[in-house]
Amino acid sequence: MSKNQVIVIGGGPAGLIAAGQAAATGAETLLLEKMSHPGRKLLITGKGRCNLTNVAPLKEFIEHFSPDGRFLRSAFTRFFTDELIEFFDELGVETVLERGERIYPVSNDAQDIVDALKYWVQKNGAKLRTQAKVERLLVEHERVVGVQVANSPGSSPKPKSNNQSASIEYRAKSVIIATGGASYPGTGSTGDGYRLAEDVGHTIVPIRPALVPLETSGNIAPRLQGLSLRNVNARLIVDGNKQAEAFGEMLFTHFGLSGPIILSLSRKVVDALRAKHEVVLSIDLKPALDDAKLDARLMRDFDTHGKRQYRTLLQDLLPRKMIPVCIDLTGIPQDKRAHQITSAERKRLRTWLKDFRFHISGHRSFAQAIVTAGGVTTREVNPRSMASLIVDGLYFAGEVLDLDADTGGYNLQAAFSTGWLAGLSAANNK
Repeated sequence: MSKNQVIVIGGGPAGLIAAGQAAATGAETLLLEKMSHPGRKLLITGKGRCNLTNVAPLKEFIEHFSPDGRFLRSAFTRFFTDELIEFFDELGVETVLERGERIYPVSNDAQDIVDALKYWVQKNGAKLRTQAKVERLLVEHERVVGVQVANSPGSSPKPKSNNQSASIEYRAKSVIIATGGASYPGTGSTGDGYRLAEDVGHTIVPIRPALVPLETSGNIAPRLQGLSLRNVNARLIVDGNKQAEAFGEMLFTHFGLSGPIILSLSRKVVDALRAKHEVVLSIDLKPALDDAKLDARLMRDFDTHGKRQYRTLLQDLLPRKMIPVCIDLTGIPQDKRAHQITSAERKRLRTWLKDFRFHISGHRSFAQAIVTAGGVTTREVNPRSMASLIVDGLYFAGEVLDLDADTGGYNLQAAFSTGWLAGLSAANNK
C-alpha cells in the first residue's frame, strides 16, 4: 500500500497540469496513467500541431462552451490564456498567434508540449506510474481515501503475493479524476472517469460525440470528396427551423461533411438526431452577396459572355470539382448558351448557390470525435475548487466534466485551467 497526499487519475493535459501543480504546492503527488505513456491524445490535437488556447476575451471565450460555460469562470480567473502562454514560455516552449486568434507552439509540434509538461511534473516531484488502470475509488464515510489499481507489468509497487492479477491500493487524502472523455479511445480515453464517478454517487449526463464529422444522405458529398471550401456559411435547420449557423471552412468526405464549421455545428446536430428530428445543413456558397447582388452579378456575367456555355460560365463561380454537381442539381443543360438561360433557370442557380442542402443521416463515432459532450454534471462540482459536492476529497478536471466547446483551443484551455485549479485545491485539502 502506497500513501500519498494527492492522486491524479489520467495523464492527459488536465491530469499532467493537476499533478504538477499539486506537487508544486508541496503535496506528495502520484499520477496514474493507464497507457504506456502520458499525453497521447495531446499528440494528435490540432493535427499534431497542438492548438493550445485562444486569445478571445473571457466573456466571449466562455460563450463557446456548452451547456454552461459560466461554470469555468473561476478556473479561468485563476489560470487563463496569459498564464498558460507564460507557463510554457518559462518551460522553453515559444508560442505564436495564428488566424482565428489561436495559439500554437512555434515548433508546430505537439510533442514539445507533452515533453514540457512531463518535465515540469517530474521536476516538481510528482511520481508517475504508467500502465496503471484505476478500477475503483476507495471511499470511507463519504470521503475518498485512495484508489484501487489493477496490477500490470508497468505498475509499481508489485503486490506482495504471487498472484499477479491482484490489485494494488494507493492511499491519499485527495483524488483528482482527469481521465478525459470517450473520444479517440485509442489514446486511452475510454470513459473510465464516468464509471468511477458514477460508482461513488455522481450523476453522469449521457455522453455523445462532439466536434464530430457528419454523415449525409445521397451521393453528392462523396462526389465532392476531398474538396475544401473557404468563406462559406453553414446553416443548421432542424424540422424546418434554423437553429444555428457558422462561417468559415468545410470539407467534403466520402461519407459526408467535415471541417471547422461542420464540427462546430455538430453538437447540436447530434442532439437533434438523437431526438429523431429531421436535420438539414444548408451551405451558402456566396455569403458575401445577398440575393439581389448575386442576381445582378449573374445577369452581368450572362450578358457579358452570352455565347459561353453554362458549364464554362460556372468556372468563374465554383471550384472545378463542383461544376458537374451544380449542373445536375440546377437542371440547366451544360451546353446551353448564356443568352439562352431563362430568368427561371437563373433563379434556380441563384437559389442553389445560396442554399446548397444536405440531409444529415448520422454522425461518425467517438473514434473520430474530437471531444465528448456530456459527463459528470457540473451541478455536483464546486466551480471555485473543482471539488466534488458529494464525496469529500474528490476533485474533477478536464473533459470528464459535462463541458465542451467549439474548435479553436477552447477545450484545451479548459483542461489546463480546471487541472491547475484542481491540483491546487487538492494539495491544500486537509
